[in-house]
Amino acid sequence: MSFKEYRGEKITVYFDGEICQHAGECVKGLPEVFNVKARPWISPGQAEVNNVVEVIKRCPSGALKYKR
Repeated sequence: MSFKEYRGEKITVYFDGEICQHAGECVKGLPEVFNVKARPWISPGQAEVNNVVEVIKRCPSGALKYKR
């Protein structure tokens, strides 16, 4: 596993592209945070922390993790 770090002011999101199943739960759940057309594609500060956590928990592959 190789997680990449995306820091926000109140939460840091970690993503492992090697295990991502591309189910789209993140992109559908919070497109303002998870935007594959933007760089960086994860912007943790664009939504409330609790909303980011809820979307990360729905990731079926475990490719997304977080730390507050």
